[in-house]
Amino acid sequence: MIKYLVIGDPVAHSRSPKMQNAAFESCGMGSPYGIRHVKPEELPEFFEYARTHLAGVNLTVPHKLRAAELADTLTLRAKQCKSVNTLIIKEGLITGDSTDGVGLERALMHNFDLPVKGKSFLFAGAGGAARATAIHFACAGAKRIMFLNRTASKALEIIEDIDNLQTGCFCGFIDSKEREFLAAELKNTCCIIQATSLGLKDDDPAPFDLSLLEANMQLVIFDTIYKNTKLLQKAAELGIPCAGGKEMLIQQGAESFRLWTGMEPDLDAMRAGFELPPGGVEA
Repeated sequence: MIKYLVIGDPVAHSRSPKMQNAAFESCGMGSPYGIRHVKPEELPEFFEYARTHLAGVNLTVPHKLRAAELADTLTLRAKQCKSVNTLIIKEGLITGDSTDGVGLERALMHNFDLPVKGKSFLFAGAGGAARATAIHFACAGAKRIMFLNRTASKALEIIEDIDNLQTGCFCGFIDSKEREFLAAELKNTCCIIQATSLGLKDDDPAPFDLSLLEANMQLVIFDTIYKNTKLLQKAAELGIPCAGGKEMLIQQGAESFRLWTGMEPDLDAMRAGFELPPGGVEA
């Protein structure tokens, strides 16, 4: 019986069902996790269905912001980032949470042994993925977070939200056309987080001028796209430690599993259940 779902628009590409069912099966709980296409206008109706029929939900684009408004209550981290990717449903009460930030934080530890606390990060992009993860990083003790984007408005909104949380994290914005400023920042940051959709298509441009990367840079690169993007190819060519987004999905899914069941998931089983989908991304 399906008690858990991943929803989105689109959602057919999602690897969450195989990954989450691998975790449930390893605990002897069968395969209770399914998938459903839900359009934005259908989300309020879906919430009412979920209230009485489900125990948990994962949400992907474009539902994360609207879900924060529809949930009965929000966890602290969901309130901080104003975004929800996980619903916990108990006795008809829907609690919204966000596991994106902790998923990325643990992925960086898994791939690079890189903690967030006291470190500097450069986020390429200022969309929903950057918002949730950057705010989490600021709250987790990041020293400095810079946003590289074509336009300032979205980045400045995130910066304002982080400043309002009084985390002590310094934040700033770099226009993607400001080559000299970006070159200087690449020498100061510990980690580049590629958080745009660039790389999903083979003919997508790189998120910034890759000629600015140098072999001796003391940084790591994490691309939230699962495909071998131009950024990851360049990093590998230069010998810069790099990783794609697979582990982030596994870690955020594992956190959702803990919230739903109170049990520790088998991460190796979840990794084995993960398979690269057509299109290469889970948003």
